[in-house]
Amino acid sequence: MSVTVYVPCDSAAVALGADRVVKAICAEAVKREVDIQLVRNGSRGLFWLEPLVEVSTDTGRAAYGPVQVKDVTGLFDADFLTGGAHPLALGLTEGIPYLKRQERLTFARVGITAPVNLDDYLAHDGYRGLKNALGMSGADIVKHVTDSGLRGRGGAAFPTGIKWNTVLNTASEQKYIICNADEGDSGTYSDRMIMEGDPFVLIEGMTIAGIAVGANQGYIYLRCEYPHSHKALNEAISKAYAVGYLGDNILGSGRKFDLEVRLGAGAYICGEETSLMESLEGKRGLVRFKPPLPAISGLFGKPTIINNVISLASVPIILDKGGEFYKNFGMGRSRGTLPIQLAGNLKYPGLIELAFGLTLRELLYDFGGGSASGRPIKAVQVGGPLGAYLPESQFDTPMDYEAFAAIWAVLGHGGIVAFDDTVDMAEMARYSMEFCKIESCGKCTPCRIGSTRGMEVIEDIMKGQDLNKNVPLLRDLCNTLLNGSLCALGGMTPYPVLSALNHFPADFGITDQANAA
Repeated sequence: MSVTVYVPCDSAAVALGADRVVKAICAEAVKREVDIQLVRNGSRGLFWLEPLVEVSTDTGRAAYGPVQVKDVTGLFDADFLTGGAHPLALGLTEGIPYLKRQERLTFARVGITAPVNLDDYLAHDGYRGLKNALGMSGADIVKHVTDSGLRGRGGAAFPTGIKWNTVLNTASEQKYIICNADEGDSGTYSDRMIMEGDPFVLIEGMTIAGIAVGANQGYIYLRCEYPHSHKALNEAISKAYAVGYLGDNILGSGRKFDLEVRLGAGAYICGEETSLMESLEGKRGLVRFKPPLPAISGLFGKPTIINNVISLASVPIILDKGGEFYKNFGMGRSRGTLPIQLAGNLKYPGLIELAFGLTLRELLYDFGGGSASGRPIKAVQVGGPLGAYLPESQFDTPMDYEAFAAIWAVLGHGGIVAFDDTVDMAEMARYSMEFCKIESCGKCTPCRIGSTRGMEVIEDIMKGQDLNKNVPLLRDLCNTLLNGSLCALGGMTPYPVLSALNHFPADFGITDQANAA
């Protein structure tokens, strides 16, 4: 009797040796004349255990990890194909505390199904949302999304339903759906994990969006650094076309929606929605002035929905189970779940999907296990390279958009990067200005010039030069960036710079309160 063995095809697992482990398992099975079926699934997101090998047993999937080639012979000797005891045995996968405590809605299938197997997707509730949507009016679909409380998971947290409703009610013969898959923030990987581990859920979400607002063309703007995502998306799109989930007559409904992947060229600024549209139109990625808003005049001047991967991948479960079901998760105005990505100096980095409301401290210690170095966690940057640095005194802040705004911070894309007490926060602030300088599109003066001058001023402060002049100058420069930049790249660079300066003045050589304030 054949035994099913699962090894992730996720690029993080591959980087840690998953492909080599697959070859070793297959070779050992042939050598021992054991019949196995090897399935490449997505990653469960427990990256300290990758490559994570799972075996289907009568009681559920048994997990072993992290598995290297040298461990394979021993696993077979221990009869791991029936869940046998071994030093790498982790018990049933679903019983691993890191997973057991999660609330996976958007990531419900990731790590469970074979990513580009359409039958597997359908067997795990796939395309139920689309089938429901095909029986609704566009206004009803938008109402479900609005009622769910879903907000943009790309960083701005703008209510998704409002954006969709604007496009729905803007008259035009041509409308577009764009997925912003240019995931470029440090410490973030949830978009990549969806595209590599469950690409059909993104395709389904975009198709529902198109039907809702009357758009018949969609584009996934994918960063060129994600070749595994590119391959998975194209294969999944091809299969969706083959059986009528995309094309001129979706499931015989008479509705049309076409979808294709377009590759970016490595510019961080093209994660900003108007720069992204410029790039899609074949132009240099420069920020556009607003108004007009993309929902009214977007790609090629037509009404356009632009959402990120997680936003669109959250839509199918909303249309399957209803807006009220999704809204029952979360707190305040932050509804549903957020895929949180733990990275940096932590023992247990990985992906956690939970309803809004968990505190930063719970994430860092209950899930992350504290620092990998064993030293105290000094600072945490939340929300990518433009996010504020939070000190230990703010670790009890709940993961909630408004709670973070109240401490002058952002949740952004849900990336969390931890630093122990060896970090130099002045150097981190300098890096933030340097990052802005390198990635600026150059269109507006505050960002183009201000980031360069800001980096120079921080370097002077780090040398102890004329603090009475340079510290106020840095604050004034940050105020100009914050209020004068065309987009969030320049407008949010003050967040990491000022938070580092305010919370860790000693790292800048500032000892007197006058300069610290």
